[in-house]
Amino acid sequence: MKRLAFLLALPLLMSTLNAAPAPDILKIPVKDIAGKDTNLAGLGGKAVLVVNVASKCGYTRQYAGLESLYKAYKDKGLVVVGVPCNDFGGQEPGTEAEILQFCSSKYNVTFPLLGKVAVKGEAAHPLFATLTGDAAGHPGPVKWNFNKFLIAKDGSLAARFDSKVEPESEELKAAIDKVLSK
Repeated sequence: MKRLAFLLALPLLMSTLNAAPAPDILKIPVKDIAGKDTNLAGLGGKAVLVVNVASKCGYTRQYAGLESLYKAYKDKGLVVVGVPCNDFGGQEPGTEAEILQFCSSKYNVTFPLLGKVAVKGEAAHPLFATLTGDAAGHPGPVKWNFNKFLIAKDGSLAARFDSKVEPESEELKAAIDKVLSK
C-alpha cells in the first residue's frame, strides 16, 4: 500500500523538483522617476506593493489611498511603489517630471515612483512581464491602471489585486498583514 501511494505521488514530487525557480522580482533592473538605475531589492528587505499608476484615470483618486496605506505600513515593513504607465487610453501622457509634480502637488505622494514603462504586451517592461508571467503564480495581463502586485520580502509574488480593489480595503490590508507577519 505504501509503495502504491509513493508511486502515485512520484510524478507530483518530480514536477516539484524539476520546476524552474521563480525569478527574483526584486532584482529586476528599473529606473526611478529621476531616471536613476535601481531595483526593488534596494528597498531594504521590505515587502513591496507595486502599482501601475496613471494621472488621468478614473482610479487616479487611489493615489490618496496608496499614500495613506504607505504611511500606515511603512514602519511595519511595506513600501508602496508607483509605476506610471500610458498603456490604457493614454491616461499617463506626462513626462516623469510632470508626473512627479502632479503626484506631489495633488496627492502629497511620498512613496517611491519609478519611471514610466509599458506594462502589457510585447513592450512590457521586464518587471511587469515577470509579475504577470506564468512563473509568478498570478499570471495574466494587466487589464487597466492601478493593478496591485504584493511582493513578499523574499521576492515572490504573494498576491495580486485588480483596479477595483481600493488601497485601504480589508482584502488588501489582510494580504499585507499576512506577508509582513512572515
